[in-house]
Amino acid sequence: MKTIKSYIKYLVLAMSVMVTASCTKLDENIYSKLETGNFYNNKNEVLSAVLRPYTHANAWITPGQNGWWRISELSSDLLSWPQKGRHGYDDGKWIRDHYHTWIYDDEAVWEPWRLMWWGLGLCNDPIENLERREAAEMGITQEEKDAYIGEMKLLRAFHHMRLMDLWGNIPIVTVVGEKDPPTKPRTEVFNFIEKEILENMENLPNLSSNNIGRISKAAAYGMLVELYLNAEVWTGTARWDDCITYCNKLINNEAGGQSGAMALDPTITATYNNTNDKSKEIIFSIAYKFRDGIGWKPQWTGDFYHFNQRFIYGGEHDGNDGVVVNPGVWDQYYKNTDMRKESWFLHGRQTPYDPSKPVLGTEEYRGQPLEFVDNIRRNSEGSTRSDMTQGEENSGYRFNKYKPGASTDPNYMSNDWAIYRLTWVYFAKAEAIMRKNGGTANAEAVDLINTCKRRAFSAADWPAEAYTTSTLTINELFNERTREFFFEGWRRQDLIRFGRFLTAEWWDHKPSLQEHLKLMRVPDRQIQLNPNLKQNPGYN
Repeated sequence: MKTIKSYIKYLVLAMSVMVTASCTKLDENIYSKLETGNFYNNKNEVLSAVLRPYTHANAWITPGQNGWWRISELSSDLLSWPQKGRHGYDDGKWIRDHYHTWIYDDEAVWEPWRLMWWGLGLCNDPIENLERREAAEMGITQEEKDAYIGEMKLLRAFHHMRLMDLWGNIPIVTVVGEKDPPTKPRTEVFNFIEKEILENMENLPNLSSNNIGRISKAAAYGMLVELYLNAEVWTGTARWDDCITYCNKLINNEAGGQSGAMALDPTITATYNNTNDKSKEIIFSIAYKFRDGIGWKPQWTGDFYHFNQRFIYGGEHDGNDGVVVNPGVWDQYYKNTDMRKESWFLHGRQTPYDPSKPVLGTEEYRGQPLEFVDNIRRNSEGSTRSDMTQGEENSGYRFNKYKPGASTDPNYMSNDWAIYRLTWVYFAKAEAIMRKNGGTANAEAVDLINTCKRRAFSAADWPAEAYTTSTLTINELFNERTREFFFEGWRRQDLIRFGRFLTAEWWDHKPSLQEHLKLMRVPDRQIQLNPNLKQNPGYN
């Protein structure tokens, strides 16, 4: 197995064939029907088919399009996409995400559904084609064939898991072109995912520098950690011991690492910089390579960047001035001694990369120095009203966790987006230990969290910040998860698991207090097309 970055050029050639096929009848009642019968004639074609679902996953697992990441974060207490003058209303989609007021046939939920099922179909196609062909006729060995099939089945299980996370009760789709697949109960979907992972993970290689950005045995263990961490929410039955088992496998380096032995990165920036293919703690990622004529770059610039963001980084890319930090959150969770507070956010007046090219506003503050403020209101008009319709171009503090570098940097815009990382595994194990113990931390749980947290503080400040078994409560674990995993997509899942998604109040969002909102509305247009698809309770 090779890293995706090594095969991007082959993949670009194949995408013109496969994208056309996979777009067929997306608005009809067929789950990603593809026509690739004349493909798979040599190893490069096989690799192109195997890698295609990863490039599509970029569309729904990372910020940049309306997929799993957006709905998971914009329905939470930390981030929002408010309307800012003439920009950002977008038919009210992000407003409905924020207030949990999804409507009939809402584009806010249809778009993630569409992208994620499309990606699942891109997994099914190579599975079917590989299984019905002899290895020799495709120019690969039997061992390679088995590994590719196992990899695709695990990636398909990953799609099912994230669909189950949002919608709960979903179809289980394992063949291309299946018509009218029926809705299955969430527990049955959970069991299918678990079985797929356990039956196929031993066919996968360990994580190494050769398979960055692809499903490896380490990624399989990460998937099981996520599955078991949320098992009580997803099935009603806790699986804390199983969660701990697979956390230990990753912590003990039993499945390899992308840059030597798996270990925590030593700083709060190494996991996110534009050479993070050398990160020791990333377990599974969406991999990018922008320079060297490849042009494959992250899409999160569109969600996070201001219209003049290029002047901040000395880069080539601006954005849609979209996602912002909700008012008050920055100071609520981060102390001034916490280095994450300054490193991971943009706030206040922006310093230009090139002093001769100032960072200026383009809308309400056209021609004025751009200054991000910790409120969402029409300050230019003297208004004190604050809600999702009252933003301006500088409203809210901004994302700075992944820094792309300047355009002169040979690694510009080549930051891989971490899906699973070892710090998250440490936190998962600590949470499982505490939940087994009635919400109380023992010495092991404290050590797990302190080992991660200490990187965010100076040696002088650390003694006052270290947790003890009395200070690491379950609520404080939630708070530290907030600080550590800001922007990473986990927030909705965490709010639900910690019992806060329906009951918490934040900024202008009042508690929704309606149990059915823990699951998303199944797109009504799909129900009309598929008589076997059932709407989730509470939306009828």
